Amino acid sequence: MKAQVVTLDAKKAGDIDLDDGVFGLPERGDILQRVVVWQLAKRRAGTHKVQSRGEVTGTTKRIGRQKGGGTARHGSGKVSQFRGGARAFGPVVRSHATSLPKKIRTLGLKTALSTKAAGGNLIVVDNADLKAGKTKDLLAKLDKLGLKNALFVDGAEVNENFKLAVSNIPNVDVLPTQGANVYDILRREKLVLTKAAVEGLMERLK
Repeated sequence: MKAQVVTLDAKKAGDIDLDDGVFGLPERGDILQRVVVWQLAKRRAGTHKVQSRGEVTGTTKRIGRQKGGGTARHGSGKVSQFRGGARAFGPVVRSHATSLPKKIRTLGLKTALSTKAAGGNLIVVDNADLKAGKTKDLLAKLDKLGLKNALFVDGAEVNENFKLAVSNIPNVDVLPTQGANVYDILRREKLVLTKAAVEGLMERLK
């Protein structure tokens, strides 16, 4: 399949061939869901922690008499019923990461790219280079392209001026080719790929 290439000033710059095996797959919501859940679980820190009974400072002496006190028969002041006591079955430090086959991860990225292409939300630009890292200049170019919510994917490295200018614009992100992922592609309305990014993704996902 062919796609039109434009410049950042919204001028035509030729065509590019897109691999149907990367940009022409059918939509698979189940695959996208699995990959997004895997991504979000993997990036969780898992540093949540509360004190257990063995970590709380407190008396272990029986509180009150066994009988006749009119209250429950507590044998420790560290239990969760008392202020300052431990929490029963609280969270502990752990990893939330799950395993997902590499084939499914690759298929998820292909499916995300194909979904954007099928929905008319894929734009290919010749490059994402700016002479100066000024947000005002980039906003003018985005306005010509009609972009308000977009993810830019550049080649192996992102142009420093472009990265600097886009950092002040809400709902617009930029990533290098190796950083392209399902979650970031789906969370933005438009996907903008440079020619270098298209070539890099097709090589990576073949």
